[in-house]
Amino acid sequence: MSLGTAHLRVARPTNDLDALLPFYRDGLGFELLFRFGEHEGFDGLMLGHKGSGYHLEFTRKKDHDAGRAPTQDNLLVFYLPDGDEYRAAVARMEGAGMAAVASFNPYWDRCGKTFEDPDGYRVVLANSKAPFV
Repeated sequence: MSLGTAHLRVARPTNDLDALLPFYRDGLGFELLFRFGEHEGFDGLMLGHKGSGYHLEFTRKKDHDAGRAPTQDNLLVFYLPDGDEYRAAVARMEGAGMAAVASFNPYWDRCGKTFEDPDGYRVVLANSKAPFV
């Protein structure tokens, strides 16, 4: 297996798993794939879509401050070239109570909408084709 076909896990810490869950599950429509507690001192969530090539993991360690995103340009970008799918994704975020924020890089405002999770990390819903695919 090469890295070109490997499954990708994007993992990061948080101080509040329950605050992140509505953003990624209700807003972005991810499935809660797995939740664990007290695994070697960590609690966590894995979110994604069964059968996709990636999932997100968020972990919390008691008495450890994970802090907030280091910059406003820490992004996950989801390319949605179909206009109807893009508008539905934005409507789902807004319907879940998530408001778009101005992007640090104005490029993302021209081709999509940016949303900030409770930890300050940002997700862009881009209404364009992914480059290099």
